[in-house]
Amino acid sequence: MTDTNRPVAHMAGLTVANPDHVLEQAEVARRAGELFGGALASFDRLRPVYENAAIDTRYSCVPIDWYQEAHGFGARNDLYIRNAVDLLEKAARGALEKAEMTADQIDGVVAVSTSGIATPSLDALLMERMNLRRDMQRLPVFGLGCAGGVLGLARAAQMAMSQPGKTYLLLVVELCGLTFRSRDYSKSNVIATALFGDGAAAALVGTHLTSGAAVHSFAEHTWRDTLDVMGWDVTDDGLSVIFSRDIPTHVRARMGAALGSYLAREGLNLDDFRHFLSHPGGAKVLDALEEIFGLAPGGMAHSRRVLAQFGNMSAATVLFVVRAAMDDGLHGRALLSTLGPGFTAGFLTLDLP
Repeated sequence: MTDTNRPVAHMAGLTVANPDHVLEQAEVARRAGELFGGALASFDRLRPVYENAAIDTRYSCVPIDWYQEAHGFGARNDLYIRNAVDLLEKAARGALEKAEMTADQIDGVVAVSTSGIATPSLDALLMERMNLRRDMQRLPVFGLGCAGGVLGLARAAQMAMSQPGKTYLLLVVELCGLTFRSRDYSKSNVIATALFGDGAAAALVGTHLTSGAAVHSFAEHTWRDTLDVMGWDVTDDGLSVIFSRDIPTHVRARMGAALGSYLAREGLNLDDFRHFLSHPGGAKVLDALEEIFGLAPGGMAHSRRVLAQFGNMSAATVLFVVRAAMDDGLHGRALLSTLGPGFTAGFLTLDLP
């Protein structure tokens, strides 16, 4: 059970950010038809994915014409680094302003991203951009994919609880659109064109930030023999997405047991939560999660709204969901959940202020 004597980490100043280019789903579907229609015999069978994705708009760091051209890994990654740092700076400055803090009060950074490669890491690049303290702790986190929002917040909270009074800046950015490859005619690549968007989020985490949302507990579960469910293949022209069509089936079959173990360990049950805020990996995954949580169809309104407005931004998306819930004035205990490569589930209990 939760240790009631341990310090509680709070998350304050949660801010989200998107790049400037807006992608309308109808236009994406039209462009995809031009690109794939003549080269992929099964495209007409896949075409309904654009409507069934329940997405209206997404945001991109490049204009839509970029996606119809071929690009090498180096050019893609240059765009990733430049745009990721820009978005993180925007989100980080917004978080500091909301939390009424200054950059020199940051003691450490947890930077989560899986859609590109940066060495020096994004947190080091942002340190130069924002003139952050030279003695701050840095934890770059790569490879968690869509699970990175919940698990990144868990890592930041864990660090904050181990050092009461210290302030950690949580940074999450994903530029999933840059992984699209115009000459990849796989089903996974086509589906990615209907789902992925770009976005970032930032928040301050510390035990002394008592006005923010309280992080009470967190956990993760990685299933055996599921490495091929989700991830990237590294190719000469970029990161090629791996999607299993069985993700909703896997969620229905196994998620309940993993969730039950977490709740039992913490002495909780589903009735203890007023809100369920999940990473909206896709409409069918949300359908499965609503069944597991005992909700009516469509009951995860904030997850569905974020999916419709922003698409799947991988790790950043669940923090957009939390931001939307807070903007709507939701209060009380919420269960955050997400799924990512591994194949891994992340859970976190958050009390909304």
